[in-house]
Order: sequence, then C-alpha cells, then structure tokens
Amino acid sequence: MADDSTSPFGPLLLELARMRKSNLSAAIDDVDKIIDLLSAARDQVAAEDDSHRTMMALTTLQNPVKSRLEAINTDLKDVNKAQKGFGKALDKALPHRDLPMETDAMDDQSALINRAIAMHLLREGQFSVASNFVQEARDNPLDTRHFSRPTPTPSQVDADGDDDMDEPDFHEDDEEEEEDDNDDDAFESLTAQLDGRHSGLQQKFAEMYSILSELRGRNLSPAIRWAHENNGRLEAKGSNLEFELCKLQYVWLFKGPAVNGLPDDAHNGHAGALLYARQHFGRFQARHLVEIQQLCCAMVYASNLEASPYRRIFAIDSAFDDVSTSFTREFCSLLGLAAESPLYVAVTAGAIALPRLIKYTTYMREKKTEWTTENELAFETPLPPSMIYHPIFVCPVSKEQTTERNPPMLLPCGHVICNDSLKNIAKGSRCKCPYCPTEGHVREAIRITL
Repeated sequence: MADDSTSPFGPLLLELARMRKSNLSAAIDDVDKIIDLLSAARDQVAAEDDSHRTMMALTTLQNPVKSRLEAINTDLKDVNKAQKGFGKALDKALPHRDLPMETDAMDDQSALINRAIAMHLLREGQFSVASNFVQEARDNPLDTRHFSRPTPTPSQVDADGDDDMDEPDFHEDDEEEEEDDNDDDAFESLTAQLDGRHSGLQQKFAEMYSILSELRGRNLSPAIRWAHENNGRLEAKGSNLEFELCKLQYVWLFKGPAVNGLPDDAHNGHAGALLYARQHFGRFQARHLVEIQQLCCAMVYASNLEASPYRRIFAIDSAFDDVSTSFTREFCSLLGLAAESPLYVAVTAGAIALPRLIKYTTYMREKKTEWTTENELAFETPLPPSMIYHPIFVCPVSKEQTTERNPPMLLPCGHVICNDSLKNIAKGSRCKCPYCPTEGHVREAIRITL
C-alpha cells in the first residue's frame, strides 16, 4: 500500500495538517493579552488621582497594545493563507469535472442510494435528519429514466402525435422491473420503520448511542447489562464481549477511587473488585479460567502492580475506546449490519480510487481502447488496511492469484497451493507436496476460503 507521500491525497493531507496547526488559538491568546493590558491600565487609572500619572499610564499602554494588534493581524494572515492552501489542494485533488464514462452505473438505483444515505444517518445518530430525508425522498421521488431518455426526432412521431419511443416503455424487461420493485420495497420498508417516534430501528440505534455515551463516561454498567441480556446470541457468534466488559469493570474497580472517581466504599477498590469477581466471574470459568486466575492473583501484587507480571492487564489507557469499538461491532452484528457504515466505506474507497480511475479512463479514451474484463479494474487501488476485508492468496507454485475457478487447496500436509498447480503436480490420483516430502491422494485436498 502506498504511503501518504505517494498517495494522490498526500498534498491534501499535508495542507490539512497545516490548516489545523494554523488555527485561531494564537489570535485569541493575543486578544486575551490585550484585554489584560487594558484591564490593568483601567485599574491603575482608577487608583491614581494624579492626571500626569494617568497620561503616563495611557502612553505606556500604546506600544504593547499596538504590538499585540500587529500580532493578531499576523495570526489571521497565517490562518487565511492555510485555508487558501487547503482550498487549492482540495481543488487539485478533487477536480470539478465529470468522470469520462459513457453511463452512470447508479443512475437507476435511486432507491438503494436513498436507503444507504438514510441508514448512514441513522448509524450516526442523526435521527431527525434521517426522518426528514426519508420523508422528502418519498414525497419527491427522482426517476432518472426521465432524464436519460433521448428526445424523439420528428420521424419518430406518428400521425397521431404520439411518440413511437413510448412503445418500449410498456414492454420493458420484466426482470429489470422486478429488481426496481425490490429496491423500492426495501426503501419503503425503511420508510415504514422510520415513521413515528417509536420506530424499532431508530430505538435500537438510540439505545446503542446511549450506551456508548455511558462508556465514554467510564460507566460500564449499561453495556454489561445489554451484553448479559443478549449473551446467548453473542456466544452463538463466538463473541466474548460480556466477559471483556466484566473484566474491564474488575480492573476499573481495582484502580480504586483515586482513579475511577467512584465512592470509596466496600464496592470499590481492591475489596470491591474481589467482591465483583466472586459475584460475576463464576459463569465465565469454563471459557476464561486462565484470565480469571490472572486477575485474581494480581491481588498479591496490589502494592507494587507495576513491577508484577500482571501489569499489562491493568494498563487500560485505551481499554474503554477498544471496548466501545467492540460493543459497536457486536451491536450492529446482532442487527445484521456491518460495524462501519457501508456508505462511508464506499465513499472513502471511491474517493481514493477516483483520481486513478479518471486518469485511466481518460487515457483509454485517447487510445481508443477499452478494458474488456468484467467486474475487475485494470489497476490496483491502494486502500488503507481497515478497508481490506478479504486477504489475497497467491499460489507459491504458479505465482498466480487464486480465483473462483482456481481456488486455494489445502494439502494433507498443511501447505496451500492453487487448484491448477495441484492438477499439474498430480500423478493419477496421488500427488506429492512441492514443499515437503509428504504424499497423499488428490481427493484429500480441501478447498479453503480465506
């Protein structure tokens, strides 16, 4: 993956960093200093009865105030310069020109686009905005087919004044109409869910944001309660969220009132943590016995925890942020949704790929050629690790990337090669691994999904 220096957005990110650095903080500080100077002079004048000393105080005030005003102007110039630089970098990184393509692949998917936008607003907690958007999209539907339809020529208009081009509209492909109906149904379903104050989907996300707010305030109880109520579904998905929350609660209590700010009573501190462990850790012993033992054995090193072998467990600088991320992921998973907004991921990935796509399509148009492979780009788009969801396997024998027709195969010895390579090295029904002396039957090879 390319770094920021080679990325098409490298200059834009650099200018963004400069703009953040050149903020109004310095100007505000200079204004505060002028106010302090004026306040001190006012107090001095009020305390003096001598007019000569009053004039001297005001004269002495002129130069410092003047220098501060000049400093404010300099600060504002720096901010203005940074904003202009960012604007130019933004225009260069995202030029205002249409993508040189014959058709827009999404021009007939307005229902799906509207649904993605509404779902994104819901996921961000913008419930009123989402309701207004859905209402306006429903009351003012945009049918792009009316805009893409060509204007008929005089020869295409019959004697009755009817447009012959109207004929195909009544005989469109049934499958395409069915897909459009399904998209509209999906959007209408979302519209129905958003109608009213007590819509189920909105309530779910409101609950999620309420719990996340408590987590940011270092209150784990609502999240633990939710995880316990949904423990069966979470364990079915292999999630350890409830134990991770209880584990963090134990550590948080162990830190004591000086750190967690909770009341200094029997339910806080080392005694409170031990009491909490006795009440809640029992049901986790089958799966997390070793971790529970480590947490409880740390009591022995309570007076010098930093020098103990358990200090890593009690380092929770980023623990609340990590558990908030895990909670969001599991909450959305139970709703059948991805942890991140698909719209955000798609737009971000598209913005990263757009400059290269524009450059490529422009070049192909000039060369009067085209990329013939379907569902595949002619170049690789460098995406950040957070957007790489499916690892790519390259066969160590053929040096080719596996595909649906040439999947990776697991040999009995544990080595993996592609299916074509397996066929090439097979001798009848048997094969020998190209990386170790193990032999086996071809039928023993297992297709794997990475």
